[in-house]
Amino acid sequence: MRLNPALTNATNLLFKNSCPFSPLLFPRHSSTNLLVTGLSYDTNETVLRDAFEQHGELIEVKVICDHVTGKSKGYGFVRFTTETSAATGRKEMHKKIIDGRRIRVCYAHKQA
Repeated sequence: MRLNPALTNATNLLFKNSCPFSPLLFPRHSSTNLLVTGLSYDTNETVLRDAFEQHGELIEVKVICDHVTGKSKGYGFVRFTTETSAATGRKEMHKKIIDGRRIRVCYAHKQA
């Protein structure tokens, strides 16, 4: 299957520097789970928790790590107790700097 280059280029321009999934392709649904990308390879769950917990009570914080090195793969998930807290966390933390890296925060979507 080949993608239309005009559509691909327009999409790239429209969503450059945004989350990896287009809000038009994946409309926001009720969620308390956030995807955090752009993390430093040195960022751990304690650092991520400390950064996000000021925006509401957290259920879970998970930094995805390489199973061999134990280092962060550069992304993780933050789950809040309420949608309101998740919305605030997403809004306030998007493009903030953690461990010297500018992070991106969007709603996490389950893969099909």
